[in-house]
Amino acid sequence: MKNKHIGSSFDDFLKQEGILEETSTNATKRVIAYQVQQIMKEKHLTKKAMTERMKIKSRIQLDRLLDPNNESVTLLTLEKTALALGKRLKIQFV
Repeated sequence: MKNKHIGSSFDDFLKQEGILEETSTNATKRVIAYQVQQIMKEKHLTKKAMTERMKIKSRIQLDRLLDPNNESVTLLTLEKTALALGKRLKIQFV
């Protein structure tokens, strides 16, 4: 029996299965959450300190950002996060 996926990319397989967009979005969110958590650790920032730096009223917003499974994050939240961490937000299409 010949494997129809030999020679194709993993993205091709995900596209054929109809889950490329969903898995790409999920992976991107996981990376964002991980990076923010790592920078917070490096800078010894607590969630309370982070919400103060982001100038947000509720820690729930930060919890949504740090939750790798919650994909509902706005550009404004990402920009506030970058500024609070002393970073710049760079988004590009590839």
